[in-house]
Amino acid sequence: MKKILIILFALYALPGISQEPVPAYKPGEWLKFRIHYGFLNASYATLHLTSETLNNVPVYHVVGEGKTTGFASIFFKVDDTYESYFGRKDGKPRRFVRKIDEGGYTKDIEIDFDYEKKKAILKDNKNGTQKDIPVHNDIQDLISASYFLRSAYDLDHFKEGESIDLDLLFDDDGVFQFKLKYLGKEIIRTKFGKVECLKFRPLVQSGRVFKEKESLTLWVSNDLNKIPIRIKADLAVGSLKADLDGYNGLRNQFKIIMD
Repeated sequence: MKKILIILFALYALPGISQEPVPAYKPGEWLKFRIHYGFLNASYATLHLTSETLNNVPVYHVVGEGKTTGFASIFFKVDDTYESYFGRKDGKPRRFVRKIDEGGYTKDIEIDFDYEKKKAILKDNKNGTQKDIPVHNDIQDLISASYFLRSAYDLDHFKEGESIDLDLLFDDDGVFQFKLKYLGKEIIRTKFGKVECLKFRPLVQSGRVFKEKESLTLWVSNDLNKIPIRIKADLAVGSLKADLDGYNGLRNQFKIIMD
C-alpha cells in the first residue's frame, strides 16, 4: 500500500515541454481516489490544493491523505499525510512534509529547500536528527513534481515509447530518479463515463512490493486538466487498482465522451 500511495501522489507527469503552458489547476482543486486490493475496497486517497504564503513567498499548498477503510483496515492500517509547498511562479518546492503510519511503520519528516545554498535540510522528527542533502534548481518533491509537470508538459511532439526522467527528493534515502514511459492513448470506462486517456508506464524497482520493473500502468485524462484517472499494479502478492472517485474545483472542463 505504501508504494502505491507514493506513486498515486506523484504521477501526473506528461512528457514533451510546452512553450506556453496552459494552466492545469487552480486553488480549490480536490481529487479523491478509491483504491482496491483484489476484491477489497482497501482505502481512499485525496489531494487538495490551496494558495498560501510561506516565508513571504506566494506558494501553492497541497495536502495528500491516504487511509485504509472498512474490512481492509482490520488487516493493515494506513494513515498517511503528504504536504508540499511550492512556488506559484516557478513551481519549485519550498517545503515537503511526510507523516505516515502504515501498520506500525511510521515516519515523520520535513524537508526545507534552500536554493541559494543548493541544499535541502531534512528533519527527522521521529528520531530527532537533521541532515543536509545537495540539490539542484530542477529538483522536485513527491507532490510538487506532479503539479509542475501537469502545466509544463504536453505531447505535441512526443512519440510512443519515449520517456521522461525526473529527480525527486521526498525521503532520507536521498534523490530518487523517476522514469515514466509514454504508451499512447486509450479510452477507458469510469464511473463518470468514457474518458480518453494518455497511458504511461512508470518504471519501478521489482522485488518485495512489485512483481516486475514494469508492473505499474497509469492513465491520465487527455484534456487540459491532466488528472490521474486510473492506476493498475501487479504486486508481488496480488494486484491493486486505484480509480478517480470524485473531483471538485477543476480549472478546466473534465472531458467525458458521450455515447
